[in-house]
Amino acid sequence: MGKTVHAIEVARHFNTVILSADSRQCYKEMNIGVARPSVAELSQVPHYFIASHHIQDDINAAWYERYALNLLQDLFPGTIPL
Repeated sequence: MGKTVHAIEVARHFNTVILSADSRQCYKEMNIGVARPSVAELSQVPHYFIASHHIQDDINAAWYERYALNLLQDLFPGTIPL
């Protein structure tokens, strides 16, 4: 089994979401060579940072840190110290 299958199993078990940290799966325009989860896999649990941005967007590690922390704070208020 691959990482995606395991991540989905864990997310379903804990009734939570998946926040991708893949540096290429976030781009809508990159469909080849990024091993993006299938439509069926994406439908099993909420996924974030998958095909969510354009390749022209200025994304780097510092930007992702803010994105991820803000998203998690919104999803799980009071549990992520900022």
